[in-house]
Amino acid sequence: MKHSLKYFLYSLIFLTAVSSCTKDKYNMGVLTAPTDVVINTTIVGQDATHPDGDGSGDVIISLTGKNVLAYKIDYNAADGIQLDFLPKSTVTKKYTTIGLNTYRITVVAYGAGASATTVTKEIKLRSDFTPDPKIVTDLTGTGSKTWSVNKDIPGHFGVGPWDPKSVTPAWWSAAKDEKVGCCNCFYTASFTFTKNTDGTFKLTIASPDGAFTKTGTLAGGLPGIPASGAEGCYNYAGGSSSFSFVPSSSGVDAGAPSTKTAIQLAGNNTYIGYGAVLKEYEILSITDTSLYLRVQGTETGNAWYIKLKAN
Repeated sequence: MKHSLKYFLYSLIFLTAVSSCTKDKYNMGVLTAPTDVVINTTIVGQDATHPDGDGSGDVIISLTGKNVLAYKIDYNAADGIQLDFLPKSTVTKKYTTIGLNTYRITVVAYGAGASATTVTKEIKLRSDFTPDPKIVTDLTGTGSKTWSVNKDIPGHFGVGPWDPKSVTPAWWSAAKDEKVGCCNCFYTASFTFTKNTDGTFKLTIASPDGAFTKTGTLAGGLPGIPASGAEGCYNYAGGSSSFSFVPSSSGVDAGAPSTKTAIQLAGNNTYIGYGAVLKEYEILSITDTSLYLRVQGTETGNAWYIKLKAN
């Protein structure tokens, strides 16, 4: 009788535990999507006299909402959707397209159980920028200058985090002649920067052995690059496009080694050194014979570093 009672009690405890676990496992509660999600924007320098801002291109973006666990944001739908995770609900974004432009901001607010709410907002602001004349002269010479990747020095190519606090190829740095065996097109391509008589700028690429990049999607739309494939040389007939000098949007720290100026390529027909998704190449340093660039890499979170020499 004692044994039977003991087994009964054990069975009762076991069934109670299983029942409790079952309830915990399957009772997910109410999954409420985020509500009242609002994109608040403050255009820096905006007032009655300057309705489109002070020309810095800076916008303070703050997000509010109910039942929100995390936010992702795309700063401009016009150049394709790329959602970046926001660790905080407030961020300052620098828009660098010169002149008066309209941008569409897209925010996805995530709630419990992967529920999500998407909101958009359009803003209009001005970005004014005059580059240091020495940067222009160093890049274009007396009107036109040709550059190529400097394979003769270590560190002519590298990769590190896309981080305003880390302006260095911390993850990997190329040795001298590193890519000669696999991808010599990296070194034989040349990039000619021209200042036109009307004050505009043009980039012309000669690439006898193709373009150095990684697949069509990750090459930033370069024509003729296949949809899939590893890093290497791909058929590319060369090309040309206009470009402009813009304030770098990378947000590097004040003391970071950078000119805070970038080369912004127009369209998708051109690249500098390495075909990347984005077309803004930050000038870390420049002289009349050397050019050190950083561009946001083909994979999110990567920064590619490229050193060129004047031919």
